[in-house]
This record gives sequence, C-alpha cells and structure tokens, in this order.
Amino acid sequence: MRGHMRTLLTLTSVLALAACGDMSRELGAEVDSGTFGNATMNNSLVQMGAIDAQNMLAQRFAQEVPSTITFPFNSSELTAEARAVLDQQAGWIRQFPELRFSVYGHADLVGGNTYNKALGKRRAQAVVSYFAARGISTSRLEALVSFGETQPVVYTQNPEERNRRTVTQVSGWSNRKSGPLDGKYAAVVYREYIKSAIMPVNPPTEVNQLVINGN
Repeated sequence: MRGHMRTLLTLTSVLALAACGDMSRELGAEVDSGTFGNATMNNSLVQMGAIDAQNMLAQRFAQEVPSTITFPFNSSELTAEARAVLDQQAGWIRQFPELRFSVYGHADLVGGNTYNKALGKRRAQAVVSYFAARGISTSRLEALVSFGETQPVVYTQNPEERNRRTVTQVSGWSNRKSGPLDGKYAAVVYREYIKSAIMPVNPPTEVNQLVINGN
C-alpha cells in the first residue's frame, strides 16, 4: 500500500513540475497541428486586400486535383485516363459554384501553327463538353487555345504526349460584380466550416449488423 502511495505521489509531482514548465504554452497547444485558425486568418487577409481569394483558390485547385490531361497524336478524343482526371476536376468545380474556369488546349510541335491552333481548340472544347455532360454550366467554362509552338512542356520537333494536353485553371468569379467580393469568398469559407463540422456516418459494424438483424 505504501509503495502504491509513494508511486502516486511521485507521479503527481512529475505532472506538477511539467505543468509549471509549460506555463508559457497556450492551452491545447499539444493538439494544434499548426493549421488551426488558418481559414479565419485567410478570410481576414482577403477582406483587407492582403491576399487575393481567386489566386488562393486557383492554387488550391492545382494542389488538390490534377489540372492537366493529355491526348493521342493528332486527336481530340478523351482517353479513359483523361476522363478519370476530368471526373476529379468536375467534382472540385461543382463544390465551388462561385468560380469560373478556363480550359487551355495545346498541341505538340508537329505540324503547322494554324492546324495546331485549331487542334488545341478542339481539345479544349472536348473538355468543356465533358464537363457540361456532367452538369456543370457552360456559362462558367471557357475553352481557350495555346498551340505547342507557344507553350510546349518539352521542346522537341517529334511527337510528344506531354505537349498534347489541356490545362484547366480557375479564371475568375462567376457573375461577379465590380467592387468587393460581395460575400462570395465568405460563402466559400462558411461552406467549408459547415462541411468540416459534419461527422461522417460510418457503415454499421459486423456486431451492429448482427444486432440489427436480430441474430
């Protein structure tokens, strides 16, 4: 009994000393990963004009989903791999109805400038049509073109898949009026807060399923 009491007193002393040594730390600091409050801080900086909300969301799009797909040689047909990437892009775009997007079409260095420009345009339009078929309004989308001679990923005169591409980018606010943000960015932040507060519904475990079935 005395041994247990001595151990308890020693543990209490150690915890008290540790608490005294950490008086300078904020309460809950041990669980703060460093991102707590970033959404509020970013929103404040946007409202003050210190950072640009559109650019920040454009960077987020590029970080969270692949922004580029590639095409077969001399073709604007979407491959299965391209459609899988576009599905990811479409899912992200649907989350942000406040934003507009541009699709830039490119070609490789094979062929003439005029032909490559038309080919790049067809590729961009193919992407926009794919998004439209998935319920995204074309009023939020713009198909642009930049042929391979202007912006190649790899400079080569030979066929190069990495140059035969489209790039999807955030290009602005949808139906934005002149002046302040008109609450659009605040709406994005608010929606993110609400989404983060919803507890995911886990499928029933095997034990719970047995109870439900009465077994």
